[in-house]
Amino acid sequence: MGKPSRDKGLRRERAIVETHLKCGIHAERVPLSGAVRYRGNGADVDLYVRGSEPVKAEVKARAEGDGFKTLERWLGGNDALFLWRDRAAPFVVLPLHVWLEIVGRSARCADPDSDRSRTRRARQAEEGALPPADAIAEATL
Repeated sequence: MGKPSRDKGLRRERAIVETHLKCGIHAERVPLSGAVRYRGNGADVDLYVRGSEPVKAEVKARAEGDGFKTLERWLGGNDALFLWRDRAAPFVVLPLHVWLEIVGRSARCADPDSDRSRTRRARQAEEGALPPADAIAEATL
C-alpha cells in the first residue's frame, strides 16, 4: 500500500473517531490500524458504546466506491440492509446517521437521568403523586 492510500485511510479513521466524539460516544483509533494487534485487537477503531468492551470497527474507503455502490443501491431509502449468505452469519449495513442514532439511544439508556419519563417517575416516587397538570405544563417536565 502506498503512502497516499495509507494517509487516506488514516484520515477516514480519524474522521470516524471525531464524528463519534462529537456525538458524545467515546471512540479511539487503534494504533497502526490494528496491524500490531494492539490489546489483541486487529480493528481500525474501537467504539465504546456501552459497557467496558469496545465495539470493534473496520473502516474502508474507496475512491470510486467499488462494491459500495451495489450496497447503497440495495439499501435504497431504508435504514438498514441485512446481508445473509448461505451457511454464514448475517451482517448489517447501516448509514452513519442511523448508527449514531442507535448508539446515542444506547448511551442515553445507560444514563437514567437523561430519560425524561424515568426522571419524572423517580421524582413522583420521591415526592408522592403530583396533581394533574395540563398538556402545556406536562410538556415542560
